[in-house]
Amino acid sequence: MHILLVEDDKVLAEGVSQMLRGQGMLVDVAHTGHDAEYLIPRQHFSAIVLDIGLPDIEGLEILRRLRGNHNQIPVLLLTARDGISDRVRGFELGADDYLVKPFSTLELVARLKALVRRSAPRSNEVRLGHLLMDPQTKRVSIRDNVVDLSVREWNILAYLLQHESQVVSKQQIIDAILPYGEDITLNAIEVYVSRLRLKLNNAKITIRTIRGFGYMLEEEKEL
Repeated sequence: MHILLVEDDKVLAEGVSQMLRGQGMLVDVAHTGHDAEYLIPRQHFSAIVLDIGLPDIEGLEILRRLRGNHNQIPVLLLTARDGISDRVRGFELGADDYLVKPFSTLELVARLKALVRRSAPRSNEVRLGHLLMDPQTKRVSIRDNVVDLSVREWNILAYLLQHESQVVSKQQIIDAILPYGEDITLNAIEVYVSRLRLKLNNAKITIRTIRGFGYMLEEEKEL
């Protein structure tokens, strides 16, 4: 975890940063809003601990600019203000969490870990039968054995998986997988589907031909 701590109280910043480093975190410290805005686009931070009462740019303004630029990095606000209106304002601007000074360093660590965990990208892997498709790595595997697919085979399989248990026509497949201006015949789709059937033979899924309509991918049911 790489944390940006934005805190103008240098004694507090030093104590908090040492504690976070003791928890195995990488910590950068900014004592002003300008320093924070300089560092944010130049590093990949897991989260920002942001003091509201900075000497130059108020922390809430930094938060507003962050969200205005569609930066969704988790932000935990630190403040000596404990009024409900201040908390509501922070959340309205896009804060993810809030701690009022003085605070427990153990609670800060726990909240940061929770923020980073919640913000971690969720897997968009697709599983069906014994098949696993990972769009991020562009890998298809059956029981941990990687299946070698061409780009068009991959795209057709991905489309069929997106429409599992639905009938899709050959033309729908063509329209979905081809960039504008490219061309492919209906017969070519038949060839690619035939190849997919062979390669996915042990995946416990079936690409059924629905005569006169197209194809339907479904999971094989256990007998």
